[in-house]
Amino acid sequence: MKLGIVGLPNVGKSTLFNSLTKAGAESANYPFCTIDPNVGVVAVPDERIKLLGELYHTKKVTPAVIEFVDIAGLVKGASKGEGLGNQFLANIREVDAIVHVVRCFEDANVVHVDGSIDPLRDIETINLELIFADIEVLERRIAKQGRAANNDKKVAKEVEMLKRLIAHLEDGKIARTFETNDEDEAECFSSYNLLTAKPVIYAANVAEDDLADDGAGNAHVQKVREFAKQEGSEVFVICAQIEQEIAELDDDEKAMFLEDLGLKESGLDKLIAASYRLLNLMSFLTAGEDECRAWTIKIGTKAPQAAGKIHTDFERGFIKAEVVNYKDLLECGSLSAAREKGLVGMEGKDYVVKDGDVILFRFNV
Repeated sequence: MKLGIVGLPNVGKSTLFNSLTKAGAESANYPFCTIDPNVGVVAVPDERIKLLGELYHTKKVTPAVIEFVDIAGLVKGASKGEGLGNQFLANIREVDAIVHVVRCFEDANVVHVDGSIDPLRDIETINLELIFADIEVLERRIAKQGRAANNDKKVAKEVEMLKRLIAHLEDGKIARTFETNDEDEAECFSSYNLLTAKPVIYAANVAEDDLADDGAGNAHVQKVREFAKQEGSEVFVICAQIEQEIAELDDDEKAMFLEDLGLKESGLDKLIAASYRLLNLMSFLTAGEDECRAWTIKIGTKAPQAAGKIHTDFERGFIKAEVVNYKDLLECGSLSAAREKGLVGMEGKDYVVKDGDVILFRFNV
């Protein structure tokens, strides 16, 4: 999973990126990997594989990972080359979802680029830049397909949809709210990889005082929540400054610090939960003496396709999946004991994998 972090200057975007990547790396004992200065890979904290690792005395515990991209260059006019200009486009096109950091705190010492705090105006500024970039992509597509549309009904149908889509965007609406008429249109639409078609998680960055009640008393946060509800997006409340402090602590200190603040989870935990919900994701597990590992898949994935996440040969030669719930496995103490109690199922190609399944795939290539 790859998440792009966007936001206007001075909203806490880079502070959040730096603290999330550091906290995620340390809390899961996963080496922080810097691919380039603005990309970080962090582990998804998962108690289940840790417990399975202890059960199997495994040599290696491998969590699922999230790649965060700190996307620079988003200021008013970015789509036309302002700020770092189109440098952000290549990065943002590759992400699965966008984490949009919006400023919901007042601080006279931190200047806002537009002179006042208004998260909905900030969201509109960013959305317009993304809309402009999308329109440019679609206009190029029309220019390419235009001539062929005279002789090809399928291309003509696509061009007609492209014009509808451009009109939708020019009306200030994002691509996520555009409705296609049939499967052919839906297929074309997804192939454009539009920026405003990507799912969004709003990170409402608040002052420390607003954390304990999850921003309930913050009028700016309420506006963001109402806006997100209308477009089917996720929202989580965070204090980037506090996340930076949490990032410096070990696991025990972190737990005490969160408790003192009246919090049950860190910003990273909230973000991971929100991104899994938004992208309809879950994890199945594999366990053994060599490695215990979490694998991220879409909810509703069947056993052969889940096997393919491990290796294409597993999907191609799939025979059966030996499945046990991780809780049952931990309670029984071994796979053989779980088998004796009838808690291990032999599942075929139509089995829909569940969150927390521990699976041993049987295949033949």
